[in-house]
Amino acid sequence: MNRQFIFERNLLALSARDPALCSRLSSAETTRGRYRFLEARSGETIPAAVDASGASHPLHSTVDPRREARRLIATLGDEGFLIFLGLGGAFAIEAALEREEIRRVAAVEYDMDGLAELLSSREYLRVLGDPRFTLLADPSPGGLKQYIIENYQPVLAGGIRVFPLRARTAYDDRFGAAAGAIGEAIGSVSADYSVQAWFGGRWFSNIIRNLKAAETQEGPLPPIREAAVTAAGPSLDPQIPALKKRKDAEGKGLFLIAVDTSLPALLHAGIKADAVISIDCQHISYRHFMGLPADLPLFLDLASPPLVASRAARPRFFSAGHPLTGYISRFWSPIPPLDGSGANVTYAALSLAEMLGAEKIELYGADFSWPRGKTYARGTYIFPFFEEKQNRLAPLEGLFSSFLYRVPLEKKIPPGTRNNWYYETETLRRYRSKLEEKAAVMYPRLVPAESAGAPITVAAGKRGDRKLAIFSPGRPLMPAELFLKRYRDGVRGLKPLGENLDSSLGELDEKDRLILGTLLPQAAALKRRCPGLKTPELVGMVGEACVKEINRVLEAMF
Repeated sequence: MNRQFIFERNLLALSARDPALCSRLSSAETTRGRYRFLEARSGETIPAAVDASGASHPLHSTVDPRREARRLIATLGDEGFLIFLGLGGAFAIEAALEREEIRRVAAVEYDMDGLAELLSSREYLRVLGDPRFTLLADPSPGGLKQYIIENYQPVLAGGIRVFPLRARTAYDDRFGAAAGAIGEAIGSVSADYSVQAWFGGRWFSNIIRNLKAAETQEGPLPPIREAAVTAAGPSLDPQIPALKKRKDAEGKGLFLIAVDTSLPALLHAGIKADAVISIDCQHISYRHFMGLPADLPLFLDLASPPLVASRAARPRFFSAGHPLTGYISRFWSPIPPLDGSGANVTYAALSLAEMLGAEKIELYGADFSWPRGKTYARGTYIFPFFEEKQNRLAPLEGLFSSFLYRVPLEKKIPPGTRNNWYYETETLRRYRSKLEEKAAVMYPRLVPAESAGAPITVAAGKRGDRKLAIFSPGRPLMPAELFLKRYRDGVRGLKPLGENLDSSLGELDEKDRLILGTLLPQAAALKRRCPGLKTPELVGMVGEACVKEINRVLEAMF
């Protein structure tokens, strides 16, 4: 068959789903000699990559590439999201797409002329015509990372597997950067999924119980110019005198935002914050708010425990990205969104200060490590909590040690010092890195106070655009009770998913897909407890559990 005819047939199949890539390929050269094409013993045409010296390297078995592909795909377990580094002859991709449980397949390829050569060598119609397949041509590391974060949902797809086409990736350094970006994306998605698996059920329960309190939120806060944010690291202890003096001198000019854990330490020191923020969904977080002044504005993720919300006369709720809060904002009442992608409350506090228009943010008590083995500042919840639990068999120091050593630690000693050592964990390192990334692009200038722990590096450079927003909820479209009834009926009315998930999802309308999305964090939690459940059964059980939970809340409202 004529190579140009084959090329045009492949482009026609590609154009239906990716016309932009089709347009780029239509102007590419198909005779650059990036590949030689060999015939395997089985009769298949296989590409061989040509290196700088002119040597060719077959990308597949020269005996039977299809049998090789079937054996490769047979090694899969529960992985339903596959990424191939290198398109090659797509034999393994075809074998993967023959399995209905495979949710999504992506192939990463570089060099538009080389890709055009491949598409002129054989027909890829079975691959290009499958809606589960995506061809990522010349993606940047950032673009590839974003693609995975946006499309990979572990609770639906199961695991993820990367298949590098070794003879292709060995001669193009861009695949190394792609592999690094994929690793970062998988780490980010896995960390988020892990949190969902632990707290998905609690989030759902808290959100629907907070709706009544969210019905009558206060109006907007006035904008601010300078803000101080207090975290609860041990370095807050020596910083409190300077912070108190600064707060007293500035009066209302300095807007002090306390993260929930730091609030008791501030109150003990006689410092009154202007606002407190919390994102923790666990009930133990109520301990941070013992003695909370009734007039102190309390900013809460809508997924926070209702017990915490009850500590304030008029709590202010925000959305940190839970799909159910997004659904609520669209169909009931707009909940102010707050950037919580840093996955820790200090990051959320910076986001709040940025939203309120701060031009400068001072940061206190942000160690993101454990200086000299200390975990929290004095006066925070952990001290009275352990004092209550201690006994002769579990003394106070033993409880603190158990808390400290419950996770793997890495001891760090800053250059030029001996005694200023600190412990660091992978989670705390990730929190600090996310905060530094935010500081580099946000408009307010971040000024971290000196820390005895891991230093925060604020990159010099151009500040981002000022994001002045009014923190104010919208007016509810209906009473909370009526919204919950309609949402419950929507969950109850979801069509059961079949074994072919793509077909089942394609039958859902937009609102049903949004409702399904609100159930996924709770599905992740159930999947952790019952890993053997198939996705259709998993989603069905979660839907039933959500309906029962909503009914309990409605009964308590009347």
